Amino acid sequence: MLIPPQLVSVLQRHIDTFGAAEDGRLFFSECGGVVSSSTYYRAWQEARLLALPPAVVASPLARRPYDLRHSALSAWLNAGVDPTEVAARAGNSVEVLLGRYAKCLDGRQEVGNRRIEELLREYE
Repeated sequence: MLIPPQLVSVLQRHIDTFGAAEDGRLFFSECGGVVSSSTYYRAWQEARLLALPPAVVASPLARRPYDLRHSALSAWLNAGVDPTEVAARAGNSVEVLLGRYAKCLDGRQEVGNRRIEELLREYE
């Protein structure tokens, strides 16, 4: 699976700066072990305070690190990326993906209608 060049650059900078664990993990404890979920959560809360304006910090936006995953998958689906591809990248089945994220496709009716009309014109 290919990843976007922008993400490759971010990951390369991270590795150049912090290295990687012996087993290849990008995030590891001071002793090289697995980072605990409570450590991730604390770091996330501090990062939100530094990166977001106060009104956004007070909102539920990106309250948990896992919210970024939801945001990314929703954005990919809304951009028109094939659900099979999004599911593969997310490590989910298409059924799980669409069951959880179908609501993010709301407002895409116009795009769907246009695509159906274009398809039907091919048969005229």
